Parts: sequence; C-alpha cells; structure tokens
Amino acid sequence: MSEPTDDSRRLRVIVADDQAAVREPLAAVLGMSEDIEVVAAAADGTEVLAAVAAAPADVVLMDLRMPVMDGIETTRRLSEEHPQIAVVVLTTFADDESILAALGAGARGYLTKNAGRQDIVRAIRAAAAGQAVLDREVQDRLLATARARPSATERVLPPDLTRREREVLTLIGQGLPNRAIAEKLFISEATVKSHINNLFAKAGIRDRPDAVRRAIAAGLA
Repeated sequence: MSEPTDDSRRLRVIVADDQAAVREPLAAVLGMSEDIEVVAAAADGTEVLAAVAAAPADVVLMDLRMPVMDGIETTRRLSEEHPQIAVVVLTTFADDESILAALGAGARGYLTKNAGRQDIVRAIRAAAAGQAVLDREVQDRLLATARARPSATERVLPPDLTRREREVLTLIGQGLPNRAIAEKLFISEATVKSHINNLFAKAGIRDRPDAVRRAIAAGLA
C-alpha cells in the first residue's frame, strides 16, 4: 500500500497513555509516517474526549489502564458519541477480561506493546479503513477460550447460516477485506457483499469488528 503525500488525506491520530515515557516517543515515531498526523497526546480518557471535542480525529491509539477515566470507558464513550473514530488498543495486558471488555466496548483493534512500529501503523490504517486488527497473541487467546467452551459455534451463531456465509464470516474473522475474500472463494466482490449483508442480518451483527468478535467467539477464526 503506497503512502499518501497529500496532507488532506493524512490520518489524524490521538495517542493515549498515562506514561509520558511511552506516550511521547510513540507519538514522535508515528508522526514519522507520511500518512499519519498525531493531533494530540492524552494521559487519560478525559483528555482524549477533550481532544476529540477540540479537533477531528480518525483513530485513537488507546492504553487500557489509565487514571481518571480508563481505556475501556473511554472506548465506550467514543463508540457511543463519536462512532466514526476507530479505537486501537495498545496495552501490556492480554488477559481474557481485558480483551473482551475492550472489544465489547467497541475497540476495532487490539495490540500488545510487543508490537513494532510497522505493526502499529498497519493497525491504524486498517482500523481507519473499517477493518478489525488483532494481535496474534490476542487471536490465539480468544481462540483458545472459544475452543474451551463446548458448542461455542451453536451458541454464538444462528443455525440457519449457510455454509458460504460461515466461510465468509471465518475469513472476516481472519482480518481479510472483501476483495481478498472474493479471491479466496472464487466469487465476485458483489457476491461477498451479499453474503455479508445476509449473515449480518441473520446473526444480528452490527459491523465488521463485531463480526470478527463473533467469528472468534464461535471458534471460526
């Protein structure tokens, strides 16, 4: 993917972390990408919401454990009040409770702080494009949890999904965009969109990040 050079197309990012030693270098490193502009750095959730109120943003790179207002509550507030802003969690915590709470609050991505700069940049770009991005460690953890629960697929998904709809949901859960899904299944993008519309309606799936969560919970991804 080529990086845009037109400033009007740069992704506006807020970096939220209560540790200045993490927040400031991270903001500086991200600012080196030609298609990313760090518009604010916040030490807690209230500062994130203030920054969003002051200027437009596309993505918030969100720590979870912050004082005053933590990352989970901030993500929930953003999802409710500013649904156009994507949240990518960047945290040291990869336990089930933290992951499920963040995704349930509306986070579109979840990375651990072992992620490198390029991983973070790719996650920001993907989240801004409406795609869900999960760290491999996070995916493995969710998958292990799902597999430990008997009949997870039956509990999470309705029984009337077709085989093709389940295949599409599996590939969404793996983070593939529509074009890649079409190539994988040897069908057109229009057909992929039709399957997605049908499975979203049948399963009550809200959006693509929700589809990823459901696929993982059902043990499909």
